[in-house]
Amino acid sequence: MEEMNGAEILVKSLEDLGVKHIFGYTGAAILPVFHALAQSDIEIVVNSNEQSSAFSAAGYSRSSNEVGVAIVTSGPAITNTLTSVADAFGDCIPLLVFAGQVPEHKIGTDSFQHINVKGVFGDAAKKVIQVSNEDDLESIIKDAYYFARSGKPGPVVIDVPLDKQQKMHEYQNMNVLRFEESYHDDRHLCEEQCEEFFQMILNSKRPLLYLGGGLNCEAGSHAIREFNEYFGIPSVNTLMAKGVVDERKDLNLGMLGMFGTPSANMLIQENDFFFAIGVRWDDRVAEKVGFAIGTDIAYIDINPEKMHQIKIERGPKFSFIGDAATAIRDLLSYAKKHNITLNIHDWQERARFLKRSWPLDYNRQSQYIQSAEVMALLATYVDSNTRITTGVGNHQMLAAQHFPMQTAKSFMTSGSFGTMGFSMPTSIGVHYANPDATVIAIDGDGSLRMNLGELHTVASLDLPIKVLMLNNRSDGMVMNLQDVAYEGIRTGTERPKDVHFAEIARSFGFSYAERITDRSDLKDGVEAFLNAEGPCFLEICTDREEILYPKVPAGGAYKDMILGPYIKEVSGNNIE
Repeated sequence: MEEMNGAEILVKSLEDLGVKHIFGYTGAAILPVFHALAQSDIEIVVNSNEQSSAFSAAGYSRSSNEVGVAIVTSGPAITNTLTSVADAFGDCIPLLVFAGQVPEHKIGTDSFQHINVKGVFGDAAKKVIQVSNEDDLESIIKDAYYFARSGKPGPVVIDVPLDKQQKMHEYQNMNVLRFEESYHDDRHLCEEQCEEFFQMILNSKRPLLYLGGGLNCEAGSHAIREFNEYFGIPSVNTLMAKGVVDERKDLNLGMLGMFGTPSANMLIQENDFFFAIGVRWDDRVAEKVGFAIGTDIAYIDINPEKMHQIKIERGPKFSFIGDAATAIRDLLSYAKKHNITLNIHDWQERARFLKRSWPLDYNRQSQYIQSAEVMALLATYVDSNTRITTGVGNHQMLAAQHFPMQTAKSFMTSGSFGTMGFSMPTSIGVHYANPDATVIAIDGDGSLRMNLGELHTVASLDLPIKVLMLNNRSDGMVMNLQDVAYEGIRTGTERPKDVHFAEIARSFGFSYAERITDRSDLKDGVEAFLNAEGPCFLEICTDREEILYPKVPAGGAYKDMILGPYIKEVSGNNIE
């Protein structure tokens, strides 16, 4: 055993866990930890604010197999991370957030920069730990790391009083494998469960896979790809599952839901067996499901609570609580052992027909650049080494509709919480987790303003992140809703003054910062942006009056999908 202070134990524990980067912002109540980090090989990335630090740490988690770590000080610093923690909780992202705290004897008083962290974060995190002077900090940290990634993953917030950081303790050098093994999930499907599943699917003629974020990891992606190479079942996916399967394949019809692709939203109306894997039955998908009355449903998820939260008229006929990748491999092994195959050729052809017959489109006659036009162009440059982050709004949904992601953990976006300001800080974490990847942060002008200071972080650290901003001088998605609900009265969503964001990026020190206003410059401008080195910023001025299509109206079902004036069937055959 070795004697060291609490701050040194915190840092040494992170080293033992293999942590290479932390994201944070310092302050008085966390100074001992930052001083200890100065003696460590762990790299400190200082963001422009604490919310961004936690977003960057979560971006590190979202795009890798590691757990991102954020370290901030007390009071307003830790409350600044609340949005990021809630965002990670909603999307089931493992995350560790450490906060400095006033000395233990001052907790519960009106001490400077004191806040009841457990009270504030109780419903926004997977777990909140208030460390006391009697606690074993090493075991708390090592356990929290694996707890955050176990079961339904999520953020853990650890509040460490200043005197705990300063006090001397014995470091026991506990083996991290002890903690990892304690969360090992060994649940498997038994032979009887596999038999029950295949009796259901063999009775169907039009099975459909619904792929969720629970598969968005290397193991999950590999398992479902192998499963479907064998069975060839058409699939649709959630926003959080982009890249789980190669979206260029003709049997993947893309994103389902309120702003899903035309073919995905059409095919779901025709299936007779709905196999949902690792999804949370988000209201933007589940509330549109009019098919459920006559369709058998099978559901696999690691979160037992979801089995009781499915908001559709008819619950799953088959369900399994456990790791999705493990269950998929069990089913495939059973099928191969018993020589089970599917004869669904006509259904496969129907899926292919819908995908090629109902492509996305936009107003090609407008004098103004369309955001959909930019996404369609950029999509042609996306490859397996591309990592995308988005803000929240129309640009987010357009990117999800258009980009054919090819690998898991390649499309990072705020799904459950819908947090504007997400893209920029998240892209920083994605870069550090994937230093050889092409990282493109896509934002609207409304979302970018939320964390504009991260332009300074990117430029000052000379990070090769490419920031693409679509500037329509409005909050487009909300404005579209206003136009429908309030007869075009746009309160608070339009910005009358045209701000040149490229000039702001240039002033921060971006090596490439350009602005495009004319369609004739679009293709060459995007190529120059993608080929430039170092921090790159491209501002494209787009049509404020553009409306996002397709969309399923609030309260409507998939049969009520509105394609808009530009999405047309290209084959000339009508959909029944």
